[in-house]
Amino acid sequence: MFLLKNQTKSYVFLSVKFSNCNGKRKVQYESSEPADFKVDEDGMVYAVRSFPLSSEHAKFLIYAQDKETQEKWQVAVKLSLKPNLPEDSVKESQEIEEIVFPRQLMKHNGHLQRQKRDWVIPPINLPENSRGPFPQELVRIRSDRDKNLSLRYSVTGPGADQPPTGIFIINPISGQLSVTKPLDRELIARFHLRAHAVDINGNQVENPIDIVINVIDMNDNRPEFLHQVWNGTVPEGSKPGTYVMTVTAIDDDDPNTLNGMLRYRILSQAPSTPSPNMFTINNETGDIITVAAGLDREKVQQYMLIIQATDTEGSPTYGLSNTATAVITVTDVNDNPPEFTAMSFYGEVPENRVDVIVANLTVTDKDQPHTPAWNAVYRISGGDPTGRFAIQTDPNSNDGLVTVVKPIDFETNRMFVLTVAAENQVPLAKGIQHPPQSTATVSVTVIDVNENPYFAPNPKIIRQEEGLHAGTMLTTFTAQDPDRYMPQNIRYTKLSDPANWLKIDPVNGQITTIAVLDRESPNVKNNIYNATFLASDNGIPPMSGTGTLQIYLLDINDNAPQVLPQEAETCETPDPNSINITALDYDIDPNAGPFAFDLPLSPVTIKRNWTITRLNGDFAQLNLKIKFLEAGIYEVPIIITDSGNPPKSNISILRVKVCQCDSNGDCTDVDRIVGAGLGTGAIIAILLCIIILLILVLMFVVWMKRRDKERQAKQLLIDPEDDVRDNILKYDEEGGGEEDQDYDLSQLQQPDTVEPDAIKPVGIRRLDERPIHAEPQYPVRSAAPHPGDIGDFINEGLKAADNDPTAPPYDSLLVFDYEGSGSTAGSLSSLNSSSSGGEQDYDYLNDWGPRFKKLADMYGGGDD
Repeated sequence: MFLLKNQTKSYVFLSVKFSNCNGKRKVQYESSEPADFKVDEDGMVYAVRSFPLSSEHAKFLIYAQDKETQEKWQVAVKLSLKPNLPEDSVKESQEIEEIVFPRQLMKHNGHLQRQKRDWVIPPINLPENSRGPFPQELVRIRSDRDKNLSLRYSVTGPGADQPPTGIFIINPISGQLSVTKPLDRELIARFHLRAHAVDINGNQVENPIDIVINVIDMNDNRPEFLHQVWNGTVPEGSKPGTYVMTVTAIDDDDPNTLNGMLRYRILSQAPSTPSPNMFTINNETGDIITVAAGLDREKVQQYMLIIQATDTEGSPTYGLSNTATAVITVTDVNDNPPEFTAMSFYGEVPENRVDVIVANLTVTDKDQPHTPAWNAVYRISGGDPTGRFAIQTDPNSNDGLVTVVKPIDFETNRMFVLTVAAENQVPLAKGIQHPPQSTATVSVTVIDVNENPYFAPNPKIIRQEEGLHAGTMLTTFTAQDPDRYMPQNIRYTKLSDPANWLKIDPVNGQITTIAVLDRESPNVKNNIYNATFLASDNGIPPMSGTGTLQIYLLDINDNAPQVLPQEAETCETPDPNSINITALDYDIDPNAGPFAFDLPLSPVTIKRNWTITRLNGDFAQLNLKIKFLEAGIYEVPIIITDSGNPPKSNISILRVKVCQCDSNGDCTDVDRIVGAGLGTGAIIAILLCIIILLILVLMFVVWMKRRDKERQAKQLLIDPEDDVRDNILKYDEEGGGEEDQDYDLSQLQQPDTVEPDAIKPVGIRRLDERPIHAEPQYPVRSAAPHPGDIGDFINEGLKAADNDPTAPPYDSLLVFDYEGSGSTAGSLSSLNSSSSGGEQDYDYLNDWGPRFKKLADMYGGGDD
């Protein structure tokens, strides 16, 4: 098996040419084995990959095809290997360089010292991707002391005994340095080794020498673009030389050699309008700029360029290349003004209507939609001096919406002819020859509609004295109809008349009184009475309007004065206080104050007991005339006369409370509450509220006590089997005789003989003993009580039991294993249940709790 003797993956070994008669044909080459061999456009044949050359790879065909006529020719290619002659091997072996250790001198102290020389060992250059054979000899390292000594050679450093290990090896006897496999400059570009020479005992014979191995770059890497797709923008209408974007590719080969020097070019442009070469690229930097004029977004919105990067300074023969796509978007500029689709537009609007769309103005703009270069702005340049119209832009359609912003009166203006202009939000780009704006006319017709009648003036104010009799004609309140071109009839109705004083004629609008006008009425505010009327026409649809009539009522003296306040209090003696009074008159000046105050002649006790003194025109003072007046409530009539013309007088009653006073002149008797204005009914109501509150509190307390009693009764009914005091029962213990008698046997004795609790040692008390407390005194019932006393006796016993601190569960000591002289408690027969009490009704004991339910069963159970 033989191998092609090549050092790279793309090894050029043949060039084919096609010749014809005219020499103008464009030929395209193709290989029959494209996986192994390829043919460039210039006819250079190269191997795509490394492979062993066998019989199946020794022959292949190359096709040539005319691009226009599609004619096809072929030629056979046969490969052969140049034999590797022995002379070549000898020649190559003779070319191996020899590196000799520098000569050493011996000092007197016995140490070796390197002799200084003017030369250094040059680096060894080794191409990457070498095909071998391996190991491949590089240099021979030798010491001139090997004539006298048996030496051993070695190398150290990265690539030898350090990672990556085993790339370089040395023959320890001959000093032959070899490489064991192909090198890759893109991984390690330089190796720094150190050679050593020692004797057979391992003693250093020569100082180590440095050996530098440079890996020579081969063109084994294609350029790679940083992005496969590059995006850029350029404004439309840009001049030639405008910068667009920059594309960048990188090559892993040595950038200081041709292998890493890249060149860029544009392979194709799509679309090719208006010129196939709208852009150019700087072949070294990758900057793309415009090279031709005519960029128009409205015609071509985007260009797509295929960019190629080739190494070896763009050599089409030896360079490796790669491609990427540059997408250039042409951005919009305002090079097209908006244009109206028509020169005239028409619309109509009913009168007195606002915020109504009258007309829809349409424009066209070739710029990019929804951008400032496309958005239209409308303005009215003529035909609307009062500013009754406005134009808004529809953000979606870019149309102009003509709207009415102020009411229009048909009787004043029947038609408007507006001049409108449209322009963009941003000004047109420089150099654009189109007009900056477009104009059109809008004819707006006003439609007559039925309008509301209106009162003039509104409100209408008239002045009139109060007290005017019913049936008096006050005024005529009529409305006007603004529809001059629609003759209509108007009728009137009353809409609001709070006191029901007025009526209006439905035809002529005359207003007449139907009651007496009273200035002091609560419906009159600040002497003004307001009434509202409605005017309706007979149009289609009928319309109406309201008007307000304000009647300013002039005051007359029609109200007599009254005393103020109507209640007062004073002491039994004239000193130390008196009563200040004034007058209340609903009239106003001059029919009110100053007032005159006086006391009537009858009854005679009034002037005998009281005296009145005028302080000024509005106030007077009432005093006791006698030295002492018994406490009580007195009604004092007072005559008050106003200053009207003619004057009005009135006898007004002042209710005076005379009371006992202290030194400060303040009342001290209980009746002061009444005198202060609280009537008997109010006092009784207050007392009833207090009594009800006390009853509620008492009922709540009784309910709480009864609930506590029921809870205690429930505790007495606990099942003895559930009582924790009687649960410890042991019957299977066998004592130890007399020595095991540590029990308190006194509990088994007769209760009468039990020693007092006071002398018992602390700690031996049984759990069911009642604690040491003073026992309450329970009532003693007579031997033969009257049947009516049973309830009282039971109630007293219940009360004593409830207050007994020694009550259950501490009084449950029951001794059943003792037979003594009898119980000291006596017999229940002492209740004489079989005698006179048998006919009593004891059922009410069931309501007293569980403890008395048994008594009710015993005494009220009937024959049972």
